[in-house]
Amino acid sequence: MISMEEIKQLIGKELQDFEGKFADAVKSHVPLLDRIMHYIVKRKGKQIRPMFVLLSARLFSNSINENTYRAAALVELLHTATLVHDDVVDDSLERRGFFSINALWKNKIAVLVGDYLLSKGLLLSITNNDFRSLEILSRAVKEMSEGELLQIEKTRKLDIKEDIYFEIIRRKTASLLASACAAGAWSTTADDALTEKMRLFGEKVGVAFQIKDDLFDYGTANIGKPTGIDIREKKMTLPLIYTLQHSSKEQRRHIINIVKNHNKDKDKVNEVITLVKENGGIEYTRQKMLQYRDEALAILHELPESDVRAGLESLVRFTTDRKF
Repeated sequence: MISMEEIKQLIGKELQDFEGKFADAVKSHVPLLDRIMHYIVKRKGKQIRPMFVLLSARLFSNSINENTYRAAALVELLHTATLVHDDVVDDSLERRGFFSINALWKNKIAVLVGDYLLSKGLLLSITNNDFRSLEILSRAVKEMSEGELLQIEKTRKLDIKEDIYFEIIRRKTASLLASACAAGAWSTTADDALTEKMRLFGEKVGVAFQIKDDLFDYGTANIGKPTGIDIREKKMTLPLIYTLQHSSKEQRRHIINIVKNHNKDKDKVNEVITLVKENGGIEYTRQKMLQYRDEALAILHELPESDVRAGLESLVRFTTDRKF
């Protein structure tokens, strides 16, 4: 298996070119907006999604074209827009260890910045007649909104079952990664069957990615201290759902009472975390994550062996092995 650094070397030039094109794509003639865009570009994350776009494109072609770069930029524009809006909705003051846009420039400006990023993505596609890429990514935005609203609805009642949990994360998180892989494949193949294959691959990786995030909240020897943030926010993730399904009526009532009424009490939250661990919620969740990872790799292995395929496999394994 190759390392993250080797993956970046594999598409190093393309990633560098993409960064320049993305910075150009968000430029504005409004000084305040340009300042905020500069702040966003300088504090980019791990760029997992653009990497999936570029590698999915390279899987079927020796070179990446302008369609691929625009697809990667569109994915990053939409992803960044949703993050900016999410921080407003969640009243979050931090993003990736830095102040969020709403923390520095207040909610009204943050909402408008998110709208600006969405519109730049739309214009980038329409101007270049990238209608298929736009359709692929627009479906993801629709799914993400539906997933978020489904989670809000179910959180109020605390009645999420396992199938609903997977429906939520498939829509809310996996849909964007699925679209990134699909748009990358389409950009170099214009083949519907290969595009759908890569969409399904990305969806399974996205589900595994979100399950890993949900595990972080409970902490393990590999991950670090539990945070309990999901419990404080009354989010029903798989470790908790499994525990509730495999608890006695009395224990179930006790856990739900803590999540509903005592979710700000650190000791009570830690009690829930301990119960989840003792009832096998962590191990069950980890096995589910590995199942989705392996299903993604099985799809990938239907394609010819190459350095790019090896790079994609390593990127998949990174999503489930990462420590942050």
